[in-house]
Amino acid sequence: METKNAIAALTALGHATRLAAFRLLVEAGPAGRMAGDIASLLQVPPATLSFHLKELLQAGLVESENQGRNVCYRANFSAMTGLIDYLTHNCCAGSAAPGCTPGVTRRAC
Repeated sequence: METKNAIAALTALGHATRLAAFRLLVEAGPAGRMAGDIASLLQVPPATLSFHLKELLQAGLVESENQGRNVCYRANFSAMTGLIDYLTHNCCAGSAAPGCTPGVTRRAC
């Protein structure tokens, strides 16, 4: 993932409603959720949710599929994994600090 894409993704996730919507979509897995269901679960007006989902779409974190008059949204797991990989690239500079990949050898300072 390029830095500009990571910035766009992090900016999109930097709002409580967008983060909550994204987490709902991650929980839903590949089946995704209908926009109306997301609005109900988050207790936000459909127009407000539409604005927030558009931001997640533009950041590449979600995908949408028209199903008749409704829209189904799904988390883009590839983009999510790419963001996590970007954030953890060279984690802890090779030290065996808590939270780092087990088995990584320590590097001298």
